[in-house]
Amino acid sequence: MGRTYLPALHLLLVATTFLFRIAIAADTIYQTASITGNQTLVSAGGVFRLGFFSPTGAADGPYLGIWYASIPEQTVVWVANSDKPLVNTPGTVILSTDGRLVILDHHNTSVWSSAAPTRNMTPGSTARLLDSGNLVVSSDGSNSPESVAWQSFDYPTDTLLPGMKLGVDIKSGITRNITSWNNPTDPSPGHYTFALVLGGLPEFFLFQGLTKLYASGPWNGEVLTGVSDLKQHGDQGFLNFTVVSSPEETYYSYSILDRSLLSRFIVNGTTGKLQRFWSNNSSWNKYWDYPNDRCDTYAACGPFGYCVDGAVDQSKQCNCLPGFEPRSTRQWSLMDWFEGCVRTTNLTCGDGDGFWKVNKMKLPDATNATVHAGMTLDQCRQECLSNCRCVAYAAANVDGGVSRGCVIWAVDLVDMREYPSIVQDVFLRLAQSDVDALNATAKGRSLNKTVLIALVAAICGVGLLGAVGCCCFLRRKVRRKGLTEMDDVIPLRVRRSHAFGPGRAQPMDENTETEDDLDLPMFDLEGVGEFKNEVKLIAKLQHRNLVRLLGCCIEDDERLLVYEYMHNSSLDTFIFDESKRKLLSWNKRFEIILGIARGLLYLHEDSRFRIIHRDLKASNILLDTNMVPKVSDFGIARMFEGDQTTAYTIKVMGTFGYMSPEYAMDGVFSMKSDVFSFGVLVLEIISGRRNRGFCESELNLNLLRYAWMLWKEGRSVNLLDELTGGIFDYIEVLRCIHVALLCVEVQPKNRPLMSSVVMMLCSENATLPEPNEPGVYIVKNTSDTESSQSLTGNNLTITTLEARGARAADWRNPRLQASYKGRPCRMHQPTALRRRLATRGAPQVCLPPPPPTTATPLGLDNWTREESSWATGPYTITRGPISNN
Repeated sequence: MGRTYLPALHLLLVATTFLFRIAIAADTIYQTASITGNQTLVSAGGVFRLGFFSPTGAADGPYLGIWYASIPEQTVVWVANSDKPLVNTPGTVILSTDGRLVILDHHNTSVWSSAAPTRNMTPGSTARLLDSGNLVVSSDGSNSPESVAWQSFDYPTDTLLPGMKLGVDIKSGITRNITSWNNPTDPSPGHYTFALVLGGLPEFFLFQGLTKLYASGPWNGEVLTGVSDLKQHGDQGFLNFTVVSSPEETYYSYSILDRSLLSRFIVNGTTGKLQRFWSNNSSWNKYWDYPNDRCDTYAACGPFGYCVDGAVDQSKQCNCLPGFEPRSTRQWSLMDWFEGCVRTTNLTCGDGDGFWKVNKMKLPDATNATVHAGMTLDQCRQECLSNCRCVAYAAANVDGGVSRGCVIWAVDLVDMREYPSIVQDVFLRLAQSDVDALNATAKGRSLNKTVLIALVAAICGVGLLGAVGCCCFLRRKVRRKGLTEMDDVIPLRVRRSHAFGPGRAQPMDENTETEDDLDLPMFDLEGVGEFKNEVKLIAKLQHRNLVRLLGCCIEDDERLLVYEYMHNSSLDTFIFDESKRKLLSWNKRFEIILGIARGLLYLHEDSRFRIIHRDLKASNILLDTNMVPKVSDFGIARMFEGDQTTAYTIKVMGTFGYMSPEYAMDGVFSMKSDVFSFGVLVLEIISGRRNRGFCESELNLNLLRYAWMLWKEGRSVNLLDELTGGIFDYIEVLRCIHVALLCVEVQPKNRPLMSSVVMMLCSENATLPEPNEPGVYIVKNTSDTESSQSLTGNNLTITTLEARGARAADWRNPRLQASYKGRPCRMHQPTALRRRLATRGAPQVCLPPPPPTTATPLGLDNWTREESSWATGPYTITRGPISNN
């Protein structure tokens, strides 16, 4: 009896274990098995998980779905019963004998089932979850493509995964679109759908209901002409993509080059945007999203209009095609461009018409165009002329640089925009008179250009010869005069000129006062020393967000730096100007903030030497033609070597309102000093107001304190400049303010490094620490008055702030102050300066003599005659809160 019982028990345990394994097999559901409640399938590589889930805060559920197994935050990529949830009851999913996946409720009633399989099923059929995220029903249990009877990739919800096809399978009749969730807690189909529309040329559209919001641009065999940064089989950093257009199917698909990365493409039901994300198994990072500007809006400029991305003058963002003019001049002047353009001269429909070639454009909507695959461009031209309704033609396929086929438009041309990277030509049909006029204009420009080139070449030749002679002359002159000696330093003053860029120095007559120059003149500047310092530093720097030095010159008293020309001058001319700052949308301001951050990161961590700028401010940020920011003016920058992170100076240089407290009061500077200046600059860019010039009238707060007050009250978005146009990313604005407040903290150790700043600005999911109250300081004059005065503006660089022979801390010694109170000033102080200081109510107080020449202050390599001379600056920096008395 015992010998019979034990084998039977053993078989029972084995069978039970086997059946349990079937029910919760690692990645497979078999016929006669099921998944219930909290049981899940996990793909073989542990990438995806299949099971029942309920969205956070959802009223209905659960739903059967697929999500990433390794991402801590549940990210669902597919939902089976998105519009048929279980009503707060556990569900069961089975694979039926006819090959359907079926969801049953607790009454064993079918709630949802998959479509009928395309192949005959066998008893060995399975449903397997793959590492691609695809749930595949196999007719015979094998992994061969021929056995696939049904797959979830044919029925996407809101997410497109690598390897998934988005488009139309003409042979099977399956249409694969992605549709947003209704809201974050409801996965039922929402308002936004991204779909392929078949017509003349394949094109993908983002719809809101039946309204087109965005178009990818027609497929021309090489690119989707509205997404020109994605090329067929091109390396996009970590992915490549494919568009297939054949008689059997047309689809878009992409793959990941680095298999260790995860990627997903979604339709966001909250923002109505297409977004692509990547992850390294911990969190998601947004790679790009569309639409991301006004030009991405479908038909933004109406019929026969085209959009210009990045136009500084927003009134010129839309333009008419050659030979066309605005339909309504009044509406056009009001920047209402949707009515578009009309022909300047009507067509004659015959030999009286011609064609004008336009290029570097996103192709117009081609869903209603006609494609002739076997025609040449010459044949296409004749076909267009023979059709009175034809308005334009182009090659249908330009893959490999060879034009093939023909596409003809007989409808209004809409949804065009300027794209420098698109090289395909579109031939626009115009009246011959318009073509002749355009040709004449082009020839005139070409002739003018030829003459200009010849003239410039001649001037350059003469200039080159002159430069060679000048260099030889200067070399002898410099050797003779010994300009390299620091004893030859002459007094200079700093003036600002946007024509030549910030930091232009020129000689100053001590007895001359310029009425129209409101900057407080500085004297005893380093002159040649600062000039050579700037040249040496900039010559070693190469970065997109740093100004580029073209050349320099030293001759007699003239010291010139030649920078690349900055078309849009400096940042302060935009953000502090009531009319110009309207041109800076929030997206453009964010790009400027990010560009400045990247430039500083290069100076601090990526250049050959670590460089501390010490004078970062709005007037030292130059803007090129495309509004790309360039950090400039390295006259007082310091270079650190090796592991040096902090230095001390007794010559405090910089600009009130941007200097960090520890630098302004004690002369201690580091990378964190620049971080403080960057934080102030970010708040100015966001608000459009100067830190020093701003004063909240009711609460008597400066910009930093005002931003801190709004942060504590949860109203930080009120800091945003009202002139941004009202279109902005709320989360992005708050993140920038948050980062800025972290940068302006009192303690340098609490401020982030620029590498962390760039990461926090770029990452939507980064966890940011809570900021503390910002650091501030006060500028006092040395008289006995108790009032505090703001004697300098935000844009004035202070080159020498206190005595070169005494530390700032020494001035807090009452005995030392008393011993020099009322002492007459040295005569080398400029008369103009004494007169201006007297006008502003500043006392004439001299500073104590320098220490013995044997002393070597921390942070200075050598004492020189210049460094041990008397300074005549009448101000000291003291600790304390901001006062607005």
